[in-house]
Amino acid sequence: MLVLLVAWRWHGDKGTAGAAEAAGHTAIRVETAPVQRRDVPIYLEGLGTVQAFYTVTMTARVDGQIEKIGFTEGETVAKGSLIAQIDQRPYQAALDQALAVKAKDEATLLSAKADLERYIELAPQELTSKQTLDAQRALVAGLQAQIKGDQATIDNARTQLAYTTITAPMEARTGIRLVDPGNNVHATDTTGIVVLTQVHPISFIFTLPEDDLPAVSRALAAGPVAVTAFSRDEKAELDHGTLALIDNQIDQATGTARLKATFPNDAGQLWPGEFLNARVLVDTAHNAMTIPSAAVQRGPSGVFTYVLKPNSTVEVRPLQIGAESNALTVITKGLSDGETVITSNQYRLQPGSAVRTGTAAPLRTAATTGSGSPGNTNSGAR
Repeated sequence: MLVLLVAWRWHGDKGTAGAAEAAGHTAIRVETAPVQRRDVPIYLEGLGTVQAFYTVTMTARVDGQIEKIGFTEGETVAKGSLIAQIDQRPYQAALDQALAVKAKDEATLLSAKADLERYIELAPQELTSKQTLDAQRALVAGLQAQIKGDQATIDNARTQLAYTTITAPMEARTGIRLVDPGNNVHATDTTGIVVLTQVHPISFIFTLPEDDLPAVSRALAAGPVAVTAFSRDEKAELDHGTLALIDNQIDQATGTARLKATFPNDAGQLWPGEFLNARVLVDTAHNAMTIPSAAVQRGPSGVFTYVLKPNSTVEVRPLQIGAESNALTVITKGLSDGETVITSNQYRLQPGSAVRTGTAAPLRTAATTGSGSPGNTNSGAR
């Protein structure tokens, strides 16, 4: 009897342990995260193209032979730096000739004025006719007008001479030289000598959906709007700038509007023609209730999440959500402070499922890292 009793107790203990172990194996392993309140930056994302702040094609304004090229391809030139020198000799000769004509006319005017003074002195004694006096006055007036014309010719000749020295209108970066020294250039040429692009600062043109424009407009009305430029893979943060303007019309074909941002580009990482991503900071949700975006699920009845109960089971909780930024979603209704949500393995869960919990890895957001590392960014209530 004693042997039978011991055997019965042994089999009973083994069955209980097996049941407990089986129950443990049926619990689903999940990761969790607490509902937290924090400041959430609200970003809008757009794709666009970098453009030079100014682009100038340097062309000749007079005809002549290029004697000198004053720049090195690819260098940054200062405002007023020599770009090209055209042969000045024909234009210097034209200026000298205009100066000589004016000097001759001024001498003739001086003689005419002296004759007019003599005729005026003789007129009271009727030693000269009124017709002669009037003719002399007209001659003096005509010579004075001629001298004004001579001065205009001189000014034009000086201008044409100045055009032979082509200088940079701004600080800019030179491109590939399009004309070599010794070639003849003409004022009608459209090819140009070189293209200058101003890249400090630099512009960035990108698009946003028309539904985002009210948020951008409100942000602009409140003050400068920060824009961050990222590489196309959104891994590299290239520069920080400000939004300059919203274009004055919406593209009806795409339902988008163009926006222009300005970046200092001090590090020279932005190049005209480059495709980049832009993130626009339009608002900050202060002390907002947030959960990781991985905890947010969508189903036929709307948005929901799985909430961990004290007995290690889960329940489905319908949600109303706001903005999503940096892998965080703002919750406007459906959760309370201190609750815990499920962030993994939701596809295996149903209401009442038993779970074994682990803690999700901390989220790396702009607020916690101090940088604008890109993430999933959207705006607007859902």
